[in-house]
Amino acid sequence: MKFQTLKDKQRLIRGEFCEGLALRVHRSLSWLDKSEHCDDKDSQFIFLWIAFNAAYAQDTEVLRHTESEAFSKFINKLVNLDTNNQIYTLLWREFSSSIRVLLDNQFVFQPFWDFHNGKIPEQEWQTRFTKAKAAANNALATKSTAILTAIILQRLYTLRNQLIHGGATWQSSANRNQIRDGVALLSKFIPIIINIMMDHPKELWGDANYPVVTI
Repeated sequence: MKFQTLKDKQRLIRGEFCEGLALRVHRSLSWLDKSEHCDDKDSQFIFLWIAFNAAYAQDTEVLRHTESEAFSKFINKLVNLDTNNQIYTLLWREFSSSIRVLLDNQFVFQPFWDFHNGKIPEQEWQTRFTKAKAAANNALATKSTAILTAIILQRLYTLRNQLIHGGATWQSSANRNQIRDGVALLSKFIPIIINIMMDHPKELWGDANYPVVTI
């Protein structure tokens, strides 16, 4: 699905949306549209992440913590409402190979950088990386869609931080593979999120961050 298909659908059914959902979808679509008009992967990744943020509309710091109740509930809700198994198909039929590569990449694992920044000892990040890979492999083996989705987004969140906080050079050769795979995945995952949300307007999606305020 591309922006225009989703936008046409939104125009037809937006009358059914509550204010919070309407604002989330409207904002997310706007950034998805922008991402589709980018001519470089770095910008595209950033705009896709903003589109995700707009749809999720909560503090994405929780992506660093797998135990986060709010984020887990959001992902679980999406997977449970995904009656057409769009997320499952995306992860296991289209991106299984690139996902395995991403999960084995220490450069998108935040504790690796915590060690290099002197926050934790080397043994700790290595132990945590081993455990994280085991959890990811278990999710892959058992086809636990919600768990795997959360783990992938945690990795991409680290990549997002590298870009947003100036920890990478524009079009750097050092992170091309991660950026390329991240864009490929998010460009298909974000439309699925928006589509699921629009298909279930009666669900409690919550208020949008920074609502429109008239003074």
